[in-house]
Amino acid sequence: MDKFPFSLTDKQIEEGINAAKQEALHLKADKDILKLLFNCIDLTSLNTEDSSDDIRDFVEKVNELPQHFDFVPQVAALCVYPVFAPVLKSGLKDVNIGRAVVSAGFPSSQTFLDVKKLETQRAIDFGANEIDIVMSVGEFMEGNYEFVGEEINAIKGVMGDAHLKVILESGTLPKAEDVWTASVIAMEYGADFIKTSTGKQQPAATFEAAFTMLSAIKAYFEKTGKKIGFKPAGGISTVDDALVYYCLVKHICGAEWLNNQLFRLGASRLANNLISDIAELENGFRKEIKYF
Repeated sequence: MDKFPFSLTDKQIEEGINAAKQEALHLKADKDILKLLFNCIDLTSLNTEDSSDDIRDFVEKVNELPQHFDFVPQVAALCVYPVFAPVLKSGLKDVNIGRAVVSAGFPSSQTFLDVKKLETQRAIDFGANEIDIVMSVGEFMEGNYEFVGEEINAIKGVMGDAHLKVILESGTLPKAEDVWTASVIAMEYGADFIKTSTGKQQPAATFEAAFTMLSAIKAYFEKTGKKIGFKPAGGISTVDDALVYYCLVKHICGAEWLNNQLFRLGASRLANNLISDIAELENGFRKEIKYF
């Protein structure tokens, strides 16, 4: 951690968030930004009652999206439980849409490392090309940073070219410095993205965690030249909130992060709200759309 010392203050974080909120207020009518946000969505179905038929229907809705709403781009990825990786592989028609699964004992990460590796490897064998895992939060809280990092690295080691998103479950971390430390560990040990939350615990995504994680991403890039992606997830449903995250990414990391290779939004309800807002800007009248 000596290479990446924590230096943020509460005042810096608060001022940065307030500035992003103010800017976001003026972007709601910017159709291009709303479309970009839609293109950065990881559309998610992580329900206990999900079945193969449910996920096939989910995939088909995404396949048919251009027929119903030709004024929006496609989403960045679909994210499901690992057992449904073959459904994504066989069903998705657009090869540019990521086939993402949660893995490694999601959402608690409380299982054996060899199980985490096997679950991840099998998901990739069956067609996943993006993997979302949760870091071992309990071990992190105990200060076992090397254990946490080596576990991430071991999972990354069985993934080949697939992208790894590491979830910090930032709402469980008591201080901004803990969020910073977890971000650095994840990046140092192989994360391609760092992600706020599973959405299974509260609080989930927060602007405070986002500000800290993005600042760590910037510091990491300045030291290593490697760009790490950022994904807020959990409870993001309003366009207003999505725009604040957009502004935070823009001002901390820069405009080059504003694409779905480096910025994702873990959200499903947000998709309907964005379609509704974009349709209003396109057509000049308001209609609430509930497609997903």
